[in-house]
Amino acid sequence: MRISISVAHDAWPEGPRGSARQLERVVATADEIGLDTVWVTDHLTRTDPTRTDLTRTDPTRTDPTRSPDEAVLEAYTTLGLLASRSERVRLGAMASPVGNGAAGPLITAVTTLDVLSGGRAWLGIGAGYADHQAAALGPPAPGAPERFERMEDVLRLAHRMWSGDDSPFRGAHCDLARPYPSPLPLSGPHPPVLIGGNGEARMLPLVARYADACNLLDVPNGGATIRRKLDILAVHCRKIGRPLGDIDTSVSVRLRPQESADELVAHCRHFAGLGIGHVVLVPGGPWTEASTRTLAAALPAVRGLHREEAAGPKAGRLDTYRAPAFGGAVPV
Repeated sequence: MRISISVAHDAWPEGPRGSARQLERVVATADEIGLDTVWVTDHLTRTDPTRTDLTRTDPTRTDPTRSPDEAVLEAYTTLGLLASRSERVRLGAMASPVGNGAAGPLITAVTTLDVLSGGRAWLGIGAGYADHQAAALGPPAPGAPERFERMEDVLRLAHRMWSGDDSPFRGAHCDLARPYPSPLPLSGPHPPVLIGGNGEARMLPLVARYADACNLLDVPNGGATIRRKLDILAVHCRKIGRPLGDIDTSVSVRLRPQESADELVAHCRHFAGLGIGHVVLVPGGPWTEASTRTLAAALPAVRGLHREEAAGPKAGRLDTYRAPAFGGAVPV
């Protein structure tokens, strides 16, 4: 099992003046102890404080009791700093909402990060939801059907550009005469693509078709939701002739205060039994020396865990599964 961390909290004890120093400390520790990836959040403002439902299922969401005026660091500027202060750990945004900008500039930003980091970048992408960010800073906030269309535009265009194909591209919301792919990424065959979310009608089919990894929600129901989503993803993969094992299945998990190394290992073992191969830990506050010590102590045992593969007969019973309608009939 792989283990990564998310830097989802920008309220460092020293304030904005100490942000760079604290981020350098975190990424240096990640390099030293052998973590897989350091993820940053890609929000323009604090998470909407009226959305009290979000933190129950998505630990990357900021605590809604905190002030919406707290500092937020822009994702790709932050990732550039992390790249310059590390040598091994991979880097990515969890996950860039498609409404924040055009497809081409996002792909170029990821490619630049990949080149300057020596081939360590992820493209992390999600449909987004943040209408309050649009009201505050002006990015578009299209409805859900358009967001998924835009996300597929990004995914198709990224694969085209990274393959060196500069022929005209026409997507649902993106029409480019010549998407010039320069520079090409250093990672081969391209930076891995992670899709965040687990919607059955649109998200999981996109994961099966385009993604190298997915990030699911840790719904507190004993793992029933995760098992269902992975079974459904296996069906989508089988329909296009792709093994589910090709996809890095991950879940973002809140690292509880005072959680011991043994408790963390047990937590990860539970997810491995559900079919998860990658745990992304999200602290309730800034990463501290104590939390990183706990992580370092747990790592050897966590690396020895192996995800349970989806059982063939179980997935076979879902061959008749049909996704719920999403703005009309959606073929599975």
